[in-house]
Amino acid sequence: MPEISVIMAVYDTPELESLKKSVASVLEQSFGDFEFLICDDCSGKMDIKEYLRQLPKSDMRIKLFENQKNMGLAASLNRLIEASSPNSGYIFRQDDDDISAPDRFFSQRAFLVDNPGISIVGSNVSLCDGNGVWGVLKYPEKPEKRNFLFAVPFMHGALAFKKSDLLDSGCYLSAKETRRAEDYELLMRMYARGLVGFNIQKELYSFREDAAAHKRRKYRYRLDEAKIRYRGFKMLKLLPQGLLHVAKPLVVGLIPRRLLNFLKDGYYGRRKKT
Repeated sequence: MPEISVIMAVYDTPELESLKKSVASVLEQSFGDFEFLICDDCSGKMDIKEYLRQLPKSDMRIKLFENQKNMGLAASLNRLIEASSPNSGYIFRQDDDDISAPDRFFSQRAFLVDNPGISIVGSNVSLCDGNGVWGVLKYPEKPEKRNFLFAVPFMHGALAFKKSDLLDSGCYLSAKETRRAEDYELLMRMYARGLVGFNIQKELYSFREDAAAHKRRKYRYRLDEAKIRYRGFKMLKLLPQGLLHVAKPLVVGLIPRRLLNFLKDGYYGRRKKT
């Protein structure tokens, strides 16, 4: 039985070639004892839909689930977690237009096995666009509760969870206000329960960040994030000192992109690739 369950939800964001590269990066991992669960969240792109339907025929590790209506990321991921093998010990995330390094699963699985007190493992991230890798995003090695004040101290798509701790925490909250903040809400909830995470200080994941991704961040989602921040900071006992940070997504939505990237560089240790 598989030791790892990899979960990916697909909607209308990726181009077909990007999706193919993302899927290939999973199937070509050096650690191969996994099942790969993919949910088509009612994608409207027929080329994507047909590609996904052919995948289980090409690799027995792949299981495809199709939503009859668009359910959103949180609900789709919960469906996959529920459908995962009862014998798998870890849940690994993978976004549909990002790339995992060949040794990502091996490295994160080994860390979880060797460190039973850790429930969540992420990594540093390479930043890429249509022209390839252009930068690096560094995350705190041992995120603490206070790290959640500024931003999520993990890359969602690069995460690996101890499955039992994820299930005990209730998995993802599927609600209007968690759109675009599913990971933030879940991770703060897990930390509030006393669970902790770690970021491997290697770039084990490539995240697609370009102008289009910035434009997709609509202002109404920032209002929802402010609500999530208030509730999460309250759980983490970061109030009242965290009240100014509650308003951060509302302010950020008004900052020009160039200045915002400069501020991100300073917080994350993000740097241009040389």
